[in-house]
Amino acid sequence: MLKFKSGDSVKITAGKDKGREGKIEKVDVKLMTALIPGINIYKKHVKGNATQKGQKGGIYELPRPMGFGKFALVCPKCKKVTRVGFRMVEKDKVRICKKCQKEIDQK
Repeated sequence: MLKFKSGDSVKITAGKDKGREGKIEKVDVKLMTALIPGINIYKKHVKGNATQKGQKGGIYELPRPMGFGKFALVCPKCKKVTRVGFRMVEKDKVRICKKCQKEIDQK
């Protein structure tokens, strides 16, 4: 089970966007990265190509995925930046907030 899921609120703790908050849009399990819209934006220079459906050239801004170590979860209950723990509840493994000890996932 992963510590982060899509839809979680996170706060950036390292890098050029340190201190900003956002919601996880997509999680890559193999690379241990997450895509957060509006965070970690880079510019890509694209050359125009008229033969392939009239693709326009220009400079495009793209969000890049961030590693799990560069952001922390914001607990939905206590609204604090926290680490994630795990607990067994009726044969189910659930994520818990390390500060308030409440479940993060709601069924």
